[in-house]
Amino acid sequence: MWKSLKAALLAAACVPALAAAQDLDAMSTAELYDRAKEEKTVTVFSLSSRIARVEKAFEATYPGVDLIGLDLSSAKQIARVVAEQQAGVYAVDVLYIADAPVALRDLLAPGRIHTYVPPRLADQIENRFKAPLLVHRLSTKVLMYNEQAYPDGSPVTNLWQLTLPEWSGKVMMVDPTQRGELLDLLTEIALHPDEMAAAYKAQFGSDIVIDDDLSGAGEQFIRNLFLNDLVLVSNSDDLNKAVGTRDAKDPPVAFGTYSDRRDNEEEGWALQVANDVEPANGILFPAVLAVADKAPSPAAARLLIDFMFGDDTADGGPAFAPFNVPGDYATRTTIADDPDSVPLEDLKAWTINTEAVAEHRARIADLIITLQ
Repeated sequence: MWKSLKAALLAAACVPALAAAQDLDAMSTAELYDRAKEEKTVTVFSLSSRIARVEKAFEATYPGVDLIGLDLSSAKQIARVVAEQQAGVYAVDVLYIADAPVALRDLLAPGRIHTYVPPRLADQIENRFKAPLLVHRLSTKVLMYNEQAYPDGSPVTNLWQLTLPEWSGKVMMVDPTQRGELLDLLTEIALHPDEMAAAYKAQFGSDIVIDDDLSGAGEQFIRNLFLNDLVLVSNSDDLNKAVGTRDAKDPPVAFGTYSDRRDNEEEGWALQVANDVEPANGILFPAVLAVADKAPSPAAARLLIDFMFGDDTADGGPAFAPFNVPGDYATRTTIADDPDSVPLEDLKAWTINTEAVAEHRARIADLIITLQ
């Protein structure tokens, strides 16, 4: 009886909160702004340092609402939100996060975050990008090279070439045990055994032989890549500098972020995507926006999410400008990709299967640990 009564009381307590959230979800930006001015601040954890540019544009558009942006990796965001909410602390309003497989399992499923689709954008975003998580843009982890050192194009045309002696110690990656997007990359490769087997035969002229303890050509590639002295670094800045520095002699290649090419001029890099690679050059993965459970500023949270999708101009205006760069692809259909980008339909990257990656990534993580 007491258990039933407790459950009934908890359910009743949730009804007003649910109704309030539904009311906010239906509000216009003007209505949200009125409430956001009363809330005064909005805090966002962001996978990208570009949130600093969003902050300036947001505060100029919505005076009286202070945006507090914290640049945190997806793994750190997830760990922090889980720890804080378990301790009864609800301090963040919006998560801008990339590690969708883990976000689904550890944040969305237990109700630690909630999906909000701005009403004005509902018919401008494909259904697959609106649920279960709202996808802001597609980002990448793809093979990158130095276009100054290799003016005729990528020195790699088949992933299996990275396992050859001439590339020993000359392939880089941010440590996949520290950055979920790289673990997602390797997991997605493992989920394409037939394509990886065909690419092996195209490169070597014979069928691949898989080690008895592995499942498919993708896992064999991962093992062979690590055994060929794959270089793991702690952050993308070190990776980009090693690969992209102008006038570098015999630079390495790396699985990096295509959109980091935006910094070529400022940093003195010559980063370029290796697109003509069999069977794929890497992955496209979603960068998602979500409202944190019991957000201190729920109206401002929704206002920020709406804002980050840009205005009604062809490039999304100042709100989307930080993300309208080569190698980032808006999910909002009214925003044109940067003209310097490889068109999305021509980019030879696999779009990750979020659910499948979530199911298999622990096994691939275990494999990686044995190889490090």
